[in-house]
Amino acid sequence: LRKIYSPNFNIDKRKAKDIKFVILHYTGMKNERLAIEKLTSFNSKVSCHYFIKNSGEILNLVPDLYVSWHAGKSSWKNIKSLNFNSLGIEISNPGHDNKYDNFNIKQIKSLIYLISYLKKKYNIKKKNILGHSDISPNRKKDPGEKFPWALMYKKKLCIWHNIKEKKLKRFRNLDCNKIEKSEFFKNLEKIGYNTQNKKLVILAFQRRFRQLFISGKVDKECLLISISIVKNK
Repeated sequence: LRKIYSPNFNIDKRKAKDIKFVILHYTGMKNERLAIEKLTSFNSKVSCHYFIKNSGEILNLVPDLYVSWHAGKSSWKNIKSLNFNSLGIEISNPGHDNKYDNFNIKQIKSLIYLISYLKKKYNIKKKNILGHSDISPNRKKDPGEKFPWALMYKKKLCIWHNIKEKKLKRFRNLDCNKIEKSEFFKNLEKIGYNTQNKKLVILAFQRRFRQLFISGKVDKECLLISISIVKNK
């Protein structure tokens, strides 16, 4: 762990018990150097607590007890802005606008180590380990459909569904009626999503929980997954 200073944080310290979420981001920039420059530049007004390089090295940009500016306009359940209650982790990746790439093994190993440590230290629930697109579906796509959420679930570091792929495929692309669609959006609200923008929240849900088929359309597979998550979280 190497410390690099970012000036972009609130001066007032928070208490350890205020930290309830971990929010995962990708950098979404052409290269790692530019991403680090942006996150440590006074003019950018953005930062994060931790940065995971392509090499797997972890940088600490803002100490945990200070609020870094990573979540922006966001909401989850009844919380309207998540910066105050969260730790932000940026993972070096060019993102959807710059040839979105797979996260490499070194990055994922470092991430598993880091989240496990933070989860234990601050007693963070696994249902509160989220992607930026979960809390800001109107604005964000990261960490995106190439992020290994299923692996994180196996490590007890997030929520996931427990339905076999064979069963899921049977329900893929089958139309939902109005009542089923309504149930789907109610389930999303129970999970924590803000469902004001229906189209974009469907995409956010699929990038997170149905990564191989992002259609932007509610089908019976999406409904099944949402039911499973509500039961298991």
